[in-house]
Amino acid sequence: MATSTLPVNFMDQAAPFLQALVEWERALPTVAWTDFVTEAQAGQVALFSVDMINGFCYEGVLSSPRVRGIIPAVVSAFKGAHAIGVRNFVLAQDCHSPNATEFADFPPHCQMDTSEARTIPELAELPFRDLFTIVAKNSLSAFHGTRLGDWLEEHRDLRIAVVVGDCTDLCVHQMAMHLKLYANAHNLNMRVIVPENAVQTYDLPLAAARESGALPHNGDVMHLLFLYHMRLNGVEVVREVIAPQGH
Repeated sequence: MATSTLPVNFMDQAAPFLQALVEWERALPTVAWTDFVTEAQAGQVALFSVDMINGFCYEGVLSSPRVRGIIPAVVSAFKGAHAIGVRNFVLAQDCHSPNATEFADFPPHCQMDTSEARTIPELAELPFRDLFTIVAKNSLSAFHGTRLGDWLEEHRDLRIAVVVGDCTDLCVHQMAMHLKLYANAHNLNMRVIVPENAVQTYDLPLAAARESGALPHNGDVMHLLFLYHMRLNGVEVVREVIAPQGH
């Protein structure tokens, strides 16, 4: 039987790297929506929102106070983008079929025709909601089994893609990586930007996981690791995208 390949002193070896990750996160830069005015006026900026729906913010077994906490930053991102002329808003949102295969890995959640699958009111009530392209997805990826790939092909001149939402290590990671890899594969000059203050993931402590039989999930660790993983692959991770004055 094969044994673990981790060194016996793994924890000690990992400590300096983890400290470096913490220092990297603390030094994240900021950018401003006004940096993208030229591209926005040319229709080359898009804001991608991932799973900002009731089932991850307000109700249901997968709702999380950590995700609910980013709502103000996400709303600010929408308003800031709109203020500089962005008109491409893509909202990728879980809308599972009742027999979704994903329910073997996660409890049933955000099923179609339920309130859990609805856009949070803070976004749904924005005055420019008619600009939203809603992408209903049945998996962690917004590109499998949807028309989002077609949308991307139709917007090959996209230069700035900002990704907000949840979860950092799941659907946000899938979205950001797909956009970046698509751009790389086609030699497109596209910046994929993830603002740390507008993405988040859930937390499931070790004790609670053992009691429920689920896998533990340290929200702080997973958030940090996957932000860094995205950065390793060319995604720009920033502290925030600052809104224009007055917004």
